[in-house]
Parts: sequence; C-alpha cells; structure tokens
Amino acid sequence: MQSADIQIAFDAAPIGLVLSEGRVIRACNEAFATLVGYSKNSLVGQSFRMFYGSDAEFEAIRDIGLPALQTSGTYSDERLVLHKDGHTVWSRFRARSLTPDDPLARLVLSYAAISERSDLVQLTPRERQVLGFMGQGMTSKEIAKTLGLSPRTIEDIRARMIKRHGVKRASELVARMMMRGK
Repeated sequence: MQSADIQIAFDAAPIGLVLSEGRVIRACNEAFATLVGYSKNSLVGQSFRMFYGSDAEFEAIRDIGLPALQTSGTYSDERLVLHKDGHTVWSRFRARSLTPDDPLARLVLSYAAISERSDLVQLTPRERQVLGFMGQGMTSKEIAKTLGLSPRTIEDIRARMIKRHGVKRASELVARMMMRGK
C-alpha cells in the first residue's frame, strides 16, 4: 500500500483516530475532530487534558488504562469526553501502544461516539467519573477502591444520578446514556 493510500484510509476512517505521544495529539483524522468539535489543525500539539473536566479526572483516566497497556499493549473502555461546546460525548475508546517499554510514549487511539448528551454537562466531575466506571461494568466497591472513597459514597452518587434521570436501576442509567445518541 502506498503512503498516499494509507493517509486516505486514516483521514476517511469512519471512527476518530489519533496518534498520541506523551498524551499529546500528534495527528488526528476528521472523524475525531468532529467528535470533539475542533478543527484537525487546532488539535495537533494539544494535550488530551482539554477533554476532561479536571486535572484529577485526566490523571485518573490515565491510571485506569496504564496497567493493561503495560501488560498487553492494548486497552479499551467507554468514557465521557468533553466537546468544545461544553457538552460531553459518551464514546468507545481503544488504545494500542507502539512503545511497549513506555506505553504512553506513542499510542494509536480510536474513539467512536456512542452517545452525545447535552444534559451530561450537568454532571459533576465526580459523577462523570462514577458514570464512566459504571459504563465499564465496575461495582460500587470497585469504583470506591479506584477513587479512594467509601462504597457508601459511591452508592450515594449513583442514587442521585438515578433519581435525577428518572430511572430505576444503574444499568438503566448507563443504557440511557448509551442509547441517547443512536
């Protein structure tokens, strides 16, 4: 395959693709730029920090996937990413490290929108974290351990979100977040 063909495939891919070095965008395609609301050129050289509500959330998301990247070179999850306009996008995320000895040094990433929810911006950073972990299938105890909180605190956060969104169970909350954009 010729270099020009490879570039066409990258640019025209139906999902967002990114080449990252040290958590900084080195290249991205139009699908990724559209997903997050920026132009491709404005994203190159930017830190992924811009897609998270806080420094703590940015660091926590790194810490979740790092062990898998260190052992297998790949990682995937579902996560909320901030759009330029301030709303969040629920997306399926996959990463493959090109540098096994230093997994974050050079990564190929893909993002596929599951749902765009303008009302997710109303979630607190902690609620976004908990919802993201719920989307990964983690229990309250697992989420609590990951965040250094008590399971009761996580249950309270889940209960508030369930009540606010008018569902009966956490699984319905996650399903609603995923179905909204389909």
